[in-house]
Amino acid sequence: MMGFPLGNLRNRPFVIEPLASTDSIHLAKLHALTFSQPWSDEEFHALMIQGNVFGFIAREEGRRSAAPGGFVLARLVVDEAEILTIAVAPSAQRRGLGHALMDATLRHLHNARAEMLFLEVDETNMPALALYRRLGFKQVGKRPGYYETAGGRSAALTMRRDLKRAR
Repeated sequence: MMGFPLGNLRNRPFVIEPLASTDSIHLAKLHALTFSQPWSDEEFHALMIQGNVFGFIAREEGRRSAAPGGFVLARLVVDEAEILTIAVAPSAQRRGLGHALMDATLRHLHNARAEMLFLEVDETNMPALALYRRLGFKQVGKRPGYYETAGGRSAALTMRRDLKRAR
């Protein structure tokens, strides 16, 4: 699958491309910028070499070695998928990059004939919650005290989007 142009975000055009296992170091660095308990390069690599794990990365057009603007990592098992993690660089946030990454994931799952997509999100992450709700996700569960935050603990909201098409 070829990358597709995302447009100009803060005067930098991005393309969305499929992840490669060699991207794990970039994912770990970006994850560390956006999560209080980041995953390591080794953890990302171990996930990415699994046959049912896929994802997308946003790169500056023509600058393959530059730090990514964002990424999404997901897993598909039979007809159910889950977002394992998604991150957008602080400098690229609130510019549509998260939406574009989720769109690429949804297109991939549509082609794979997946029926539902799950994710978990910190209940205090209002920008992410707004994005997921705009994309049609509904809350289906809550895990109290799941995330450690600077202010204590917060709940993870489990969300689901049905993907099944009418046949």
